[in-house]
Amino acid sequence: MAVRRKRGLTRAERNIAWIEEFCRVPEGARVGQKVELRDWQKDIIRGIYGTPTRTAIISLGRKNSKTTTAAFLLLLHLCGPEARPNSQLYSAAQSREQAAVLFGLAAKMVRQHPVLKETVVIRDSAKQLFCPELGTVYRALSAEASTAYGLSPVFVVHDELGQVVGPRSELYEALETAMGAHEAPLSIAISTQAATDADLFSVLIDDAKTGRDPRTKLWLWTADLDADPFDVETIKQANPAFGDFLNAEEVMRRAEDARAMPSREAEYRNLILNQRVEASNPFVTRSVWQANGKKPLADLSGRIVYAGFDLSSVNDLTAMVLAAPVDGVLHVHAKFWLPEEGLREKSAKDRVPYDVWAQEGLVRTTPGRSIRYEDVAIEIAQTIRALNIRRAAFDRWNWENFKPWLVKAGISEEELELIFQPFGQGFQSMSPALRELEAMLLNERVCHGDNPVLTMCAANAVVKMDEAGNRKFAKNKSSGRIDGIVALAMAASLAAQDMHDMAARSYLEDGGLLVL
Repeated sequence: MAVRRKRGLTRAERNIAWIEEFCRVPEGARVGQKVELRDWQKDIIRGIYGTPTRTAIISLGRKNSKTTTAAFLLLLHLCGPEARPNSQLYSAAQSREQAAVLFGLAAKMVRQHPVLKETVVIRDSAKQLFCPELGTVYRALSAEASTAYGLSPVFVVHDELGQVVGPRSELYEALETAMGAHEAPLSIAISTQAATDADLFSVLIDDAKTGRDPRTKLWLWTADLDADPFDVETIKQANPAFGDFLNAEEVMRRAEDARAMPSREAEYRNLILNQRVEASNPFVTRSVWQANGKKPLADLSGRIVYAGFDLSSVNDLTAMVLAAPVDGVLHVHAKFWLPEEGLREKSAKDRVPYDVWAQEGLVRTTPGRSIRYEDVAIEIAQTIRALNIRRAAFDRWNWENFKPWLVKAGISEEELELIFQPFGQGFQSMSPALRELEAMLLNERVCHGDNPVLTMCAANAVVKMDEAGNRKFAKNKSSGRIDGIVALAMAASLAAQDMHDMAARSYLEDGGLLVL
């Protein structure tokens, strides 16, 4: 293919010039116009072609023209200055629909330029582009098709690789190993972030951050996890095209939807803020939980207190949550226990700093490799003696094994009958409790003091729903502990009735009419 080559340009600048001369905007408001690469796109091209590059990893928020940028690079290698005679080029995606997107964008660019249109043959049914003059051929592949073994690509785009769940992809591995026969092959992995650290795209990003292989380049736009997720400056961190060809008004509308409907926040954080957030059905979002950690915790002495207990088996987390209504806000104090032996190993397994929390007094330890109910019972008995605990809810499971230790610690049968009450963990009991706690959290009527152990439990909790719409807690991963948030839900349920009664009394004292 005959193209004008400007003398004196570096390889990267030559490629930038070629894209801006031969590529047209494939769709949108500026469709058909010459491409004008933005500075951040030029930085990517300079990084890839300025020094030896084997793998380029590019991650940014949705609708920042990731796939369009990948299409520019594809055409560079199909019929532009990077083309190698008789080479094979591929793009890979997890679905046929996504695989067709990059092909479609590249095909539109070919059709829009008279030179490219005469040079490249478009085979729509096969999702192929073929340059007869150079013998180069591109084909779009999907994970739904047969594997790519037997191919010999010199250039591959892994489009939306963040959709791969888990650390492996047969299609990815087949294409990457197939590139080994070529000198200086290039693969482009481009996507919004995956949901978890264990997913393939996350593994690749984290490895690139180490700088282990200088031929692996990383461009990552992601919002700080601790920043206000709905602030425009936070949004800009993950979206370099914000206010340019990314519609700022539409993005802010998505932000407001996520603010108003917490169930949408996980998806918003992943797709718009480009954060590793699993789009499960979380009980409480990060922003809502953080909003309830701003106020100072009130002392529980002299106040009416409600408690929730979640007793562990053998070596899991045991939780006691104490909650006192103060001026319409539920002030929460949490205590946790774990076995002393094996704490470091458990920290590594769960990827949670239990050992550090134990040193800081946030987690209490009992001797041995399993929870000693005797030690837990003694501390609970001391708490009952020190505070005005009106009622305490407990999970029926393992209660009969724990109850004798409370009696031995000095809790009378009368106190057990008066204070402690069983609380089912199924849909019937937990659904009203979740509704009460959720309403309190959304209205910032919980003060939890940013307890990191309780925060971990809240982050791990998702909800499971039955056919009638009732909900109960579930865990979002096998090693995720939710004991603290379960105990909080039980305590909040006990406290809620008194809080409702106090609000009703206040309303009547102010001259209002309460209709029952």
